[in-house]
Amino acid sequence: MHLSNVAGTAPWSRDELRTAIGELLDEPAPAIGDHDDLLCLGLDSIAVMRLAARWRGAGLEIGFGDLIERRTLAQWHELLATAESVSPEDSPTAPARDDTTEPFELATMQHAYWVGRADGQELGGVGSHFYCEFGGRSVEAERLEEAVREMVRRHAMLRCRFADDGRQQVLADSPWPGLRVRDLTGAGAEAAEAGLREAREALSHRRLAVDRGEVFDVRLTRLPDGTSRVHFQIEMMVSDAHSFQNLLSDLAACYANPGQSLEPLGYTFRRYLAERGEHGTRARERAREYWRKRVPDLPPPPALPVRPLPRAGGRQMTRRFHWLPPCQRDLLTARAREHGLTLSAVFLTAFAEVLAVWSGQSELLLNLPVYDREPVHPDVPRLVGDFTNLVLLGVEVPGGLSFAEQVRRVQARLHADASNTAYSGIEVLRDLARLHPDRAHLAPVVFTTAMSLGELFDDAVRRHFGDPVWTMSQTPQVWLDHQVTERDGGLYVNWDAVDDLFADGVLDAMFDAYRGLLAWLAEAEWTEGIPGLLPAGHLEVRAAVNSTGSEVPDGLLHSGFFEWAARDSSRVAVVWGDSGRASFGALGDWALRIAGALTARGVRPGDVVGVSVARGAGQVAGVLGVLAAGAAYVPVGVEQPPARRERIYRSAGVRVVLGDGSAVEAPDWIDVVNVNGAVNSAPLERPVGVGPDDLAYVIYTSGSTGVPKGVEV
Repeated sequence: MHLSNVAGTAPWSRDELRTAIGELLDEPAPAIGDHDDLLCLGLDSIAVMRLAARWRGAGLEIGFGDLIERRTLAQWHELLATAESVSPEDSPTAPARDDTTEPFELATMQHAYWVGRADGQELGGVGSHFYCEFGGRSVEAERLEEAVREMVRRHAMLRCRFADDGRQQVLADSPWPGLRVRDLTGAGAEAAEAGLREAREALSHRRLAVDRGEVFDVRLTRLPDGTSRVHFQIEMMVSDAHSFQNLLSDLAACYANPGQSLEPLGYTFRRYLAERGEHGTRARERAREYWRKRVPDLPPPPALPVRPLPRAGGRQMTRRFHWLPPCQRDLLTARAREHGLTLSAVFLTAFAEVLAVWSGQSELLLNLPVYDREPVHPDVPRLVGDFTNLVLLGVEVPGGLSFAEQVRRVQARLHADASNTAYSGIEVLRDLARLHPDRAHLAPVVFTTAMSLGELFDDAVRRHFGDPVWTMSQTPQVWLDHQVTERDGGLYVNWDAVDDLFADGVLDAMFDAYRGLLAWLAEAEWTEGIPGLLPAGHLEVRAAVNSTGSEVPDGLLHSGFFEWAARDSSRVAVVWGDSGRASFGALGDWALRIAGALTARGVRPGDVVGVSVARGAGQVAGVLGVLAAGAAYVPVGVEQPPARRERIYRSAGVRVVLGDGSAVEAPDWIDVVNVNGAVNSAPLERPVGVGPDDLAYVIYTSGSTGVPKGVEV
């Protein structure tokens, strides 16, 4: 794509833009109309991200969100004509030093992998790597070894070590010991197969010694039928999916042309990190502010049926996979375009639907890796390194919608969040951890799509090394990783998961339901809701467990408490700290005094009162006091940010809030009643009478759409 035109010089013509988009879509330029929806034509969100990055690299202040909001050639042309040039503060000031032996800092995703692989981390103690076996033709060992060494000379990150101080350093030479060849030509077929299983088990779960510069391995097995098996393992700290494609393509080129060196690269991953860190300040600040408002509304991860595991080591990921043939892929693609949706969003929504059923949640948090290469140099697309970023996506699966409408909602949320990746997903995770320190797992379920990268294994790789017969990935601190890639003209969908973490049969049932849903989507119109996903056996178990029907007793939530307070006032009701005690009588008196204070402030039956009190006896007394006043309570955590707190108050119609005297901000239109000070108020003689069908309390959920949602009880 030609990118020489920038704002302030010759503007792009529509025909130039039409040609550029046609190259991305692999469509003739004249077929693209000025007002066609480019997403309907097949331009997916990852391609739009790359386009935005290219234009920023050409000096235009254009982001992913600017493009995704417009979606037609005419609108993009107008955007390019009016876009501002990147200001000096956002441009690299000078070429970064590129000393190959000087240690440098890790990228944010590299750091996450490095921390997660350490012993002592829950679900950690394992390497983050991708493993693949190629089987087919007989490979020449000497040619393969020389091809690997040429590949290592070309790509500095294959000579990188990761020190204990959390920095990385490119070494002059790689510690790779050379090609290890296992000869099974004299073994029987059964023994050879056992040997392959043994090698696969060892290599696919191996933790490479990255502190010594061990970041990849290539091995060869010769088989009795004259074929061979090439084993390829790469550490994710040095290679994302795009880099993996680059490595395999370079390896095939070196193998095909022994003795010939590849064209040297004029840029490095180290320099990329340094220069990118020098610009983008404004974009990062905008994104940081976006996520500051967004983080409090992010829902929890899927609460799947899992078992406890040791904090580190000993666990292995297994793979479930399904191949969608070209005909099925074409049906899904056509249907997605018909509704103005991207295929990535379709798979994401289908995955979320399955998770929602098995977790029992209508809102859940997913972890989405994105490939985030800024084209700051012509060689960036050919580099090897970890350019991955993350999007922490809150997905809402409310039910009652057609599938197309559900995807449209998920896609809109994704586009908004993906427009703000200048503040990295790892930083968002850290902010989320500070807000929810009690959540051991923040985002352990991952959705990865690499459809925009094209075929993962190109023709040259298959021609020289054979077809990929086994692939496997492993990532620390991940429960389940959904991946979809292009393969053999169709789509290869796999789930890599920690089997031992899940209850027996859960993963198989979920994956079967997912495959069934994809088959349904290939045939359906998407104008209705999805069919039921739970198998009959699971439905029977749930029905039995949920069969708790019985006669509902008379009375209200708080009636029993006040009966105890009158009957046995000296009995201990609440215990806290080392010596805190409150009897039923004392707690009941406190609650009735709080009810008196609320009544004096004008609270009447049917009103809604906020309760923002730290955990303890005061919180219990506050809730009982609101109920005794005949009102309904809305719990609002004391750790909630002021902006979210105010949104909840406005949504629920709160005018009076119970506090405990701590410095909790409240809007000036809120009347705050201190639960501790209420002990001096005149108590009500008895709780105000209300009916069992009156509102008791309102619980606010995370609100993945950005707006908190209240559930009335």
